[in-house]
Amino acid sequence: MYFINKIKSFFKVGNERTVLAKKNIVWMFLIKGISIFIGLLLVPMTIHYVNTENYGIWITISSVVAWMSFFDIGLNNGLRNRFAEAKAKGEHALARQYVSTTYAMLCLIFIPILILFAVVNNFIDWTKVFNVNAMYAQELSVVLLIVVAYFCLRFIFSTINIVLTADQRPADASFRALCEQVLSLLLIFILTKTTQGSLTNLSIALCVAPILVIVVFNISLFKGRYKIYAPAFSHIKFSLLANLFNLGLKFFIIQIAGVIQYQTSSIIIIRAWGAADVTDYHIAYKYFTILSMVMSIMIAPIWSAVTEARTKGDNQWIIRTVNKYKKIFLIFAVGGIGMWLISPYIYQLWLGKGTVNITYVLSFWMMIYVLTLMYGSIYVSVLNGIGALKIQFLSSIFSPLLFLCLCYIFINVFSMGIYAVLIASIITNFNGIVLAPLQYFKIFNKNKKGIWIK
Repeated sequence: MYFINKIKSFFKVGNERTVLAKKNIVWMFLIKGISIFIGLLLVPMTIHYVNTENYGIWITISSVVAWMSFFDIGLNNGLRNRFAEAKAKGEHALARQYVSTTYAMLCLIFIPILILFAVVNNFIDWTKVFNVNAMYAQELSVVLLIVVAYFCLRFIFSTINIVLTADQRPADASFRALCEQVLSLLLIFILTKTTQGSLTNLSIALCVAPILVIVVFNISLFKGRYKIYAPAFSHIKFSLLANLFNLGLKFFIIQIAGVIQYQTSSIIIIRAWGAADVTDYHIAYKYFTILSMVMSIMIAPIWSAVTEARTKGDNQWIIRTVNKYKKIFLIFAVGGIGMWLISPYIYQLWLGKGTVNITYVLSFWMMIYVLTLMYGSIYVSVLNGIGALKIQFLSSIFSPLLFLCLCYIFINVFSMGIYAVLIASIITNFNGIVLAPLQYFKIFNKNKKGIWIK
């Protein structure tokens, strides 16, 4: 009875924002825990279905198509802040206009992109782009069309997740993502029992199923809980794009930098070493990002909660929250070292003996890379929440070029292995490691204005 009362009191202590954050974190631990488990099951199941080389090709295709993420021009991230601000002020009609305008603009962007790609896809030799055997030519063309269609439609319909997150309900958004993952896992399992390994079948299972799920949730939520924010033609106000783009354009540049730095890794590796090495890199990444996924569960409520707190002038809540997360990060850092030490045994237990050949060196640099991202995410989430993006925006202009230059030097001059991509990524994450913590300190501890708050 004592422990039950302690648990109940835990969820009641603090202001409304803190209590809501606690509930979201607990639910997300449950949801993300299942999601991580399913993700771990999907990797060996997929590898054994299509083999190591084809899995590397699939990861590279996904990375290339993810480049389309910057075509939303930062609209969804702009919506996240503007929706949270409007709702905090009780301006529900304005919030609905932001939602309607974002959906309309995303349709105007991504539907033409899909049509254009369907035309030019017939004239591109993807085997040369990905440096793979010509026997894959026809299948790659089909797979690329499926994946591009998936990404285009997902960018439009995933706006509901932005609304949920802006409403400080990231656990709800994660639950919907979990449903997509469960359906994909079920389809992949059925494929392994009924068909031969095929990239086309794999792309259908991992792309079509999630779209069906997210469309259903769009309909159900906008007819239910978020009926007052449901997108409608009558509420489309393109005049609001300036407000969305004011933040969105900065997010757009930052997104491009992220795409170049994080999504080109697979392309660099497949062209320099081959598809099998992409698989090794991705497996190590998948293993260590268990840490960042757990951390992201705890950080998820921060962005929109900070937007609300800043709007209401509650800076002390933000400072207390960041101090808690810094202590939590130290625990994760120790956990990361432990994961690195036992990594060879985990890879073998997880995937089977001889499936991959991941060295201690690759695992070490992957651990460092993930930890630096986790550390930076604490401060970046706060700065995103208050819309202080200028320094992040300026650094994102230079970091992609630095990343590509460092990769070229490390690979071609110093003849380093695939861990060279990770070292380059760590160095070019100078915003998250150095600038974002400094900016946070200047704003909340020194009350500085100027470039720090822009």
